[in-house]
Amino acid sequence: MAFAELWERFSFYGLQSILAFYLLDALSEGGLGLPAAAAVGITGAYGGAVYLAQLLGAWAGERLVSPHALVLGGGIVIALGHTVLAVAPGLLGLGIGLVLIVLGTGALKTNITSIVGFILASESAAKKDAGFSYFYMAINTGAVLGPLTTGLAQNQWGFHVGFGLAAVGMVIALIQYVRSARFLPARASEVINPLPAATLRKALCIAVAALAVITLAALSGLLKAERLSMIVTVGTLITSAVYFTLILRSENVTTLERRRVSSYIPLFLSSALYFGLLFAKFTAISLLVKSRVDLSIGDWSFPVGWITMISSASGVAMLPVGAAIWKKMGARQPKAATKFAIGLVQIGLGFAFILVISALFDGTTIPFAYIVVFMFIMGSSEIFVGPIGLSLATQIAPKAFTAQMVAINFLTLALGSSLSGLLGQYFTAVSNNTYFLSLALGAVAAGLCLYAFRRPIHRSLYAGIGS
Repeated sequence: MAFAELWERFSFYGLQSILAFYLLDALSEGGLGLPAAAAVGITGAYGGAVYLAQLLGAWAGERLVSPHALVLGGGIVIALGHTVLAVAPGLLGLGIGLVLIVLGTGALKTNITSIVGFILASESAAKKDAGFSYFYMAINTGAVLGPLTTGLAQNQWGFHVGFGLAAVGMVIALIQYVRSARFLPARASEVINPLPAATLRKALCIAVAALAVITLAALSGLLKAERLSMIVTVGTLITSAVYFTLILRSENVTTLERRRVSSYIPLFLSSALYFGLLFAKFTAISLLVKSRVDLSIGDWSFPVGWITMISSASGVAMLPVGAAIWKKMGARQPKAATKFAIGLVQIGLGFAFILVISALFDGTTIPFAYIVVFMFIMGSSEIFVGPIGLSLATQIAPKAFTAQMVAINFLTLALGSSLSGLLGQYFTAVSNNTYFLSLALGAVAAGLCLYAFRRPIHRSLYAGIGS
């Protein structure tokens, strides 16, 4: 399970690290030569669509197909998607490859986590923690190795070789997965809550209708690259509103549970904003690197795909530090809204730092070392938001909607990804200094506002469960 998940994360982060540059680079440089607004729109929409697809995959793994089958099928589709990207040129190959990867990741990601839970279901709490620690280590390993190797391959042999690496790794992982399938618990091959026949027919009709609408929109020109991030953002907001409405209006939710979920809404929005700023490394910062950063180190050029790895690696490195600090502080540690506020202020200060650097080197290239510092400030801020949001969602979830609250937490990533595409398009419309000033002020203001209202939020957020 861990090896398959490693290659899924390798796929996602490796592709994200070079996607914008592939879209931006001229045809003579091996890219597609798209306008900047279109390039960041596609990049942001791709990230958002991957997270949205995971919600559909989680539902399918519970109601339609067994988790085991979905993980196997999802891995095959991911490998096919990367193969298409590796061998098929032009926008058509890009579109087919990205859609396959989105669908495959949606099928694999949540269901492989469910299977790990099935495997460890009868183990002690200590063994469960150890098992999930190995699994999470695989996630982090893939998140770092993806940009590291994909970026190097792209730098040495071109984009298509970089795209193909994940296909090779996923095929190897699938071979091991199939050989190990006999050790999986029976529950992994069962549909836990299958849809009744009548409901299944209704679901299929809805799916066919949705596919028809998407096809018509594509043929009519509504799904232009520049609009994709906005479309995914609106879709994510609608999905989030439906989830919150479903929970808050349910008769199975108590008054205290409803109060906790309501107080989570400002944190949901704050988290989405935070991830929109963090994922700007895939969009606006890619544009900055492309146009203004000197990546030369002597006779060697630093791979562009490694830029995002600096942020991811700093986040991974700081996670055990953050965990140790929270453990040592115990009950004295800041509560969720305070941590979110700190994360927003820190990432805002990161944009303030790059604003100063941009102004100092106005009209000239920015030395690479300053981008490294900026990426470390951004990546290390994630300890205040990412793991805290996931933990909070499990703490405050109503008993009848535990899975749905975890899904809502993942929607902050989907919304942040698509928002990063919109922020990237904003980058193309204003000066660099105006952009960085806007994001710095916005992030710090949002963090301070959240901090100012932390006490009433916490009173409702932890009502009935303590802190």
